[in-house]
Amino acid sequence: MSRPDLAVVTVRFYVGEDRIASLVKLHNKIKTHIDLVPPGVSGWVIKPVEVDDVPIVNFTLYSATVSDHGLRRVAEEVVDRLQSVHNTSVTSVIGGRPRQVRVDIDPVALAARGLDLLEVRRALAGANLELPAGHFQRQNEDLLVRGGSFFLSAEEVDGLVIGVQNGQPVYLRDVAQVTDDMAEADQYTRFRFGPAGGVSAVDRAGEFQAVNIAVAKKKGTNAVVVAKGVIEAVRQMQGTIIPDDIRVEITRNYGETADHKVNELITHLVIAVVTVLGLVLFALGWREALIVAVSIPIIYSLTLLINYWFGYTINRVTLFALVLALGLLVDDPIVDVENIYRHFKMKKEPPRDAVLTAIDEVRPPVILATLAVILSFLPMLFITGMMGPYM
Repeated sequence: MSRPDLAVVTVRFYVGEDRIASLVKLHNKIKTHIDLVPPGVSGWVIKPVEVDDVPIVNFTLYSATVSDHGLRRVAEEVVDRLQSVHNTSVTSVIGGRPRQVRVDIDPVALAARGLDLLEVRRALAGANLELPAGHFQRQNEDLLVRGGSFFLSAEEVDGLVIGVQNGQPVYLRDVAQVTDDMAEADQYTRFRFGPAGGVSAVDRAGEFQAVNIAVAKKKGTNAVVVAKGVIEAVRQMQGTIIPDDIRVEITRNYGETADHKVNELITHLVIAVVTVLGLVLFALGWREALIVAVSIPIIYSLTLLINYWFGYTINRVTLFALVLALGLLVDDPIVDVENIYRHFKMKKEPPRDAVLTAIDEVRPPVILATLAVILSFLPMLFITGMMGPYM
């Protein structure tokens, strides 16, 4: 994207590439071609954008009586307080006009005092600055000294000295009008309810001034837990930080949708386990079904433990893999149980010997069948691109 005084280049990395290594290579490539940068370009800003930067919770602050400027000021205070919620990341405010101290120059008054716009600009930039000015020791203490200060009000800007004429100071109020108000509108944000909004007919027919608050989470954290913490924090602010005449609507809650999808997969997993146990119980008996019922949670526990050691989280992909693997998981125990059941029916040996004999008979084919399944799925480890993590 290119426009006057700005150029934006979007670089997309291939799926599966190491993020840190790719960023280092990108920095290195830019540095090696810095000689091609035309004069006037002050520098480059490399800003990584990841999937975790996408907000998981969106709040909409709307009101029938408060202006968009008032809504934004409340939203900015809410955003500052949401930073204390554990594992939150990028938090932003969308919509509304921010506060702005505007200086409207009177060119006639400025020329009459022998000043120009550059001098006014330099005076404003130099006065709105605070820098360290050294330190000194006194009574076994090291005291830091800072020079200058930031503007705290429009009155301070109004009383700024921007020059001298005939030995008299020239204040900014002599050549300009300073107002502490809202910025000019460059976007409009409105909020209204549809037929399924679950609100009164009056609210459904109206259109409200609105400001949106978007909250993202840190990488690798639980979206469900972070979303619940953020929503609870906003609810505690209602009536205090958020006035009663400003209403809050949750317009996006990825934690809720993720929790619903995970619970749905867990439900299917439970249904699959119960179905397998029911078939074994019907065909062989309760003892055989009990063996399968014990083997499934033991092997699943070991699988989840190994996943945890390797850094895999519980998500829709891993849960779907567990559902898929259930059929493979119960194959071996069912083969063992069926052969043990057959030997018990023949009653040629004591129970312990019958179990050992039955397992010895089927152990080689069971091991070979397991190896065959492993070999058939092994090529999926080498799939690259977006399908790699899924496989």
